[in-house]
Amino acid sequence: MEGEPTLRLRIFDLNCWAIRYLSKRRQERVRLIGDRLRQEGFDLVLLQEVWSEQDYSDLKVKLAGCYPFSHYFRSGVIGSGLCVFSRFPILDTLLYQYSLNGYPYMLQHGDWFCGKSVGVVVGVTAPLLSLSLQLHAEYCRDKDAYLPHRLVQAWELAQFIRHTSKAADVVLLGGDLNMHPEDVGIRLLRGWTGLRDAFAEATHFEGCKNGCTLVPDNCFTDKSELLPFPLGIRIDYILYKAISSFTVKCEELKTTTGPVPGTDIPFSDHEAVMATLHIQRQGQPASATLGTADMALADVVTEARTEVGVGLRAAQRQRYSSGRMAVLALLLLLLQATAALGTLAGLGTEQPFPKLYFCLLAFLALGVLALATGLHLFHTKEVKMLHGTEDQMWMALRALQERP
Repeated sequence: MEGEPTLRLRIFDLNCWAIRYLSKRRQERVRLIGDRLRQEGFDLVLLQEVWSEQDYSDLKVKLAGCYPFSHYFRSGVIGSGLCVFSRFPILDTLLYQYSLNGYPYMLQHGDWFCGKSVGVVVGVTAPLLSLSLQLHAEYCRDKDAYLPHRLVQAWELAQFIRHTSKAADVVLLGGDLNMHPEDVGIRLLRGWTGLRDAFAEATHFEGCKNGCTLVPDNCFTDKSELLPFPLGIRIDYILYKAISSFTVKCEELKTTTGPVPGTDIPFSDHEAVMATLHIQRQGQPASATLGTADMALADVVTEARTEVGVGLRAAQRQRYSSGRMAVLALLLLLLQATAALGTLAGLGTEQPFPKLYFCLLAFLALGVLALATGLHLFHTKEVKMLHGTEDQMWMALRALQERP
């Protein structure tokens, strides 16, 4: 880039919804995604929810000619689902898994098992620090039990970007943030890092109205979840910022709109986001800023800290309930053991219950003890993480308030 005054960078971002055995027409859609990427020739491709490594391998083979560099991020029980394809060499990669990621007993949601993460790719362009990520899904906006976890993830992501981007000239973030543009989490992330929204900054936009990426017209979306939002919602983003002596401008932003031409299906249940950025070196290094007024940022941090506090108190109640259940199960086992020992010692004529029922009750008590102990340990960790994040936000808030 030293020899070029301006670099034109084209980025493609998509939540692929490629869950093996569950996602509809997955293999056909993955093939269509590969065809589109090969035809368009983007510079950088950020994909989420590619849960099958075989799908990634198939894409890697298909795209080897136009995207010679790629990486698949492995995380959690079933994988992070994150992968990156690049026209430029990849110098280094890093995966950071969020400390909180939902609940293991919410099997119908499954976020805990996939180990939601942020994947970092360092390229030779600028140098460019690229991040592909996905935050915890919302599921229910009115009663969002996962809001504290998503705020912890947004805070950890913001802190991660601030500490890892110091050696980079340009930071580029793309992914499914599962947050509306006005949500406290996205305001916290943007305000604390100074990242700019490509949709808001784009000179030219083309695609779904308001840049929505989850729209009711998509045949794979749950229409009932979008009833309060007749136009859809925007939860997929391309964010960027320039550090040191570079400037970045978004020339154009596009989203896909419905089915792939010539087919009856779209690429995914999400619309893809495509941005064209102009990266240019300037004479003097740009001064580092937080990207928003300190007072406004302090209000956002205060709001986020309040929500984290609500989640902390809920986690403390769950920890107490699971601990009490474990104690009761342990007492029942001790009572049964005492009765059995009394029978063996001849202190009683016979067992108080038939042997079969006695054994079934013992196995039930053991199961409840194991389950309650596991939940108690999980919620203990959850309390610690929420409490730690609340403390970090308090220190950040105090620093903002004391800043001259």
